Amino acid sequence: MGIGLVSGPVCAGELVQWHTNSLTYLYGKNFKIDPPIQQTFTFEHASAWSVGDLFIFIDQINFNGKGANEGDDERTHYGEFSPRLSFGKISGTHIAAGPVTDILLSMTYEFGKGDTEAYLIGPAIDLAIPGFDYFQLNTYLRKTDGGRPGDNVWQITPAWSYTIPVGRSDLVIDGYIDWVVDNDENSRGEYHANVHINPQIKYDLGKALGWREKVYVGIEYDYWKNKYGIKDGGYVSEQFVGTTDQNTASLLLKAHF
Repeated sequence: MGIGLVSGPVCAGELVQWHTNSLTYLYGKNFKIDPPIQQTFTFEHASAWSVGDLFIFIDQINFNGKGANEGDDERTHYGEFSPRLSFGKISGTHIAAGPVTDILLSMTYEFGKGDTEAYLIGPAIDLAIPGFDYFQLNTYLRKTDGGRPGDNVWQITPAWSYTIPVGRSDLVIDGYIDWVVDNDENSRGEYHANVHINPQIKYDLGKALGWREKVYVGIEYDYWKNKYGIKDGGYVSEQFVGTTDQNTASLLLKAHF
């Protein structure tokens, strides 16, 4: 089926159409490579713009007094800055092709402590799937900074949200999957294909109690095969880390403001 383009006016009004911010607290055990017990504080921002949308998150991860190796810090940080440009919004046309509702250029800048920087860019589509609040399918070509392996590999990242009414409130299931489909190797080492599945299942406690603010309680599930692109049975800084497949869950408390 071809892409249908229906002419329409460019979205009028403010540059920023809507925005929301949140703070999340997570507590979990059984993490791999990093220390097994972690507390994470996360700031998130999501917004829609007249030219696309934007998602930002920054994690501060506390290792409960133990670094990954002797002499390591007791905490670290990591974040992503992810703008997307909408061809539908920019051109002033309505894009429709079956479930496809928009075509976008998706970008992400990954940053954090140590040698973690990467730049991602690629095509994306938004889909209208019955029952889902939203469903995005982003594809990226990854470019690492600093010469470490993992350069010029492709990543597929669906992201979604699904709401289920429960009594006076709602259960929200949202999250993403990062699937890096390629391997890479250079003089600094190897980077293996990996998949990171990270949904949150949370109950809107604020709505149940009649609060104006959205306050969620629930869990975040975290499965990561070949975490950080390290093959099972691999090494980190010449230290044997054994299994690198992470399978854990964290208690969650999240507030929007």
